[in-house]
This record gives sequence, C-alpha cells and structure tokens, in this order.
Amino acid sequence: MMPTRRHALAFAALVMLAGTARAAAPVPFDASAFEAAQGEGRPILVQISAPWCPICKTQKPILATLSAEPRFKDLAVFTIDFDSQRDLVRRFEARMQSTLIVYKGKTEVGRSVGETQPEWIEQLLEKAL
Repeated sequence: MMPTRRHALAFAALVMLAGTARAAAPVPFDASAFEAAQGEGRPILVQISAPWCPICKTQKPILATLSAEPRFKDLAVFTIDFDSQRDLVRRFEARMQSTLIVYKGKTEVGRSVGETQPEWIEQLLEKAL
C-alpha cells in the first residue's frame, strides 16, 4: 500500500504527541528574546498566523512535529498574530498570514507563504541549521 498524504499527516500527529515534551513551544514574539537568539546564532522561525486561517491551522502540527526532532532542538520559534500585531507584520514585511520566515542567526535565509507540504516546510527549516 502506498503511503498517502493522510497517512503522513496521521503519522506526523502521532510523532507530535509522542514528542511534545521535547518540542520547543512557540512563544509570542518578544524583541529582546528574538535579538538574543540572533546574537547566539540560533536557528529561528518566525511564524505569522491568524486564528481564523485554515492554512495556519494546517501548519501548526507540522511545525510542532518538526520542532520536536532532535536536529531542530535549538530552533527558536516566535509567533506573530497577523491581525493584532500589525506593526510586527510590517516589520517582517509579511503580506499574508501563514508566512514562515527562517533565520540563521541575524540573516534571513528563507521565507514561505501558504505552504502546507510537510517536506517543503522541513526544507525551509533546514535552511536555518
């Protein structure tokens, strides 16, 4: 039987449940914590989302599963609310919710909008390592 996307997402959900204790939880964006992570040269993900966004809801378990993997243990994940934090949305030059921005230290190394394929999100996060 060929694995389908549904199988992959079910597997990802199981992995996420098994690995939630290890996963770095996303935190609301904080400028000083963001700058500290940049100064340490850490891999960083800035996730711009909205609670009503179906694409954002699809991205969250994928990101939780990936951030639970040992290779992403140092990944700092910051969330920005598209609707209520417009100043930050402008600062990061995001045009839409469901925007993922990755940094390697102080350098932006990748950006994605509306992506829901786990493999492509994984490739985006790998750019920050």
